[in-house]
Amino acid sequence: MSLYRNIISFFKGIHEYTRNGFETASAHFVDSDLDVSVVGRSFMITGANSGIGKAAAIAIAKRGGTVHMVCRNWERAEQAREDICRETGNKEVYVHLLDMSEAQKVWEFAELFKKRYRSLNVLINNAGCMVTSREVSTEGFEKNFATNTLGVYILTKGLFPLLERSSNPRVITVSAGDMLLQKLRTTDLQSEKGPYDAPMVYAQNKRQQVVMTQEWGKDHAGVHFASAHPGWADTAAVAATTPRFHRLMQGRLRTAEQGADTLVWLAVSNSAGATPSGLFFQDRQAVPAHLPLAWTHSPAEEELAFMGLLDELAASSRPPAAGRFRLSGQSVAQSSV
Repeated sequence: MSLYRNIISFFKGIHEYTRNGFETASAHFVDSDLDVSVVGRSFMITGANSGIGKAAAIAIAKRGGTVHMVCRNWERAEQAREDICRETGNKEVYVHLLDMSEAQKVWEFAELFKKRYRSLNVLINNAGCMVTSREVSTEGFEKNFATNTLGVYILTKGLFPLLERSSNPRVITVSAGDMLLQKLRTTDLQSEKGPYDAPMVYAQNKRQQVVMTQEWGKDHAGVHFASAHPGWADTAAVAATTPRFHRLMQGRLRTAEQGADTLVWLAVSNSAGATPSGLFFQDRQAVPAHLPLAWTHSPAEEELAFMGLLDELAASSRPPAAGRFRLSGQSVAQSSV
């Protein structure tokens, strides 16, 4: 019965994820929350060359922030950087090349960034993927897990020292409403058991991100952590990975700017910084990470065990001598600086 009720609750609530849902929620927004200058503060956004990542980069650059775009494709990222600079008049926008599915490269990038830059105030973990059939990276990790979970874990962990010595540091991770129908699964992180269901794997990764955020919020008092559901936005990624859904929802999907709104609010507003760390947000409000009567709760010890598994996997891919990596070279990181 609880399964049935939760599925009904989920589908009753999905109108909140649409453009109409955003317009209803935004009637209660405090406009002055985003009337801020962030000159002198630095922001790293993964997957910033398109969709809500690019929209967030534009919003932050307009407010004077220094933006570090972490992207997989150099040409698309450079084009996006030029667009952002032209639209905002802000030239403090830099591109770094990185594939988040390559765990060792993520470690290398984090080490190089810490050597080159003196501060990082906000990290927005936005990049993600939904590979439709099971693929394995060169390091042996299932691609969706490698990108959406392990890569996020390594990048955030690798940048902790820099964040912790920067002023008012924040980490925001873009999750999804799909995770509300998923319970944390620790026994099959690589999706090796049973048939491969890409949307379910993706939703599981998004549940994993919420758990990571909650646990980080408990353990790192000096950094403010949040995860967020951006709603259903009309982006190229949505069109490519879920074409049927994209066709059915034409005219009802949020714009990229609407999808990015809560990310920007979490990144720059004083109101967001005053909320407890580790919460899950939608439309500028902390919302439950589980449906009513949910079966998706996990014991605290299981969530701690999950974090331990991630730590082991991350450690197994960490380069033995990070200091040997150069500050140039497209295979590690590339910057327009």
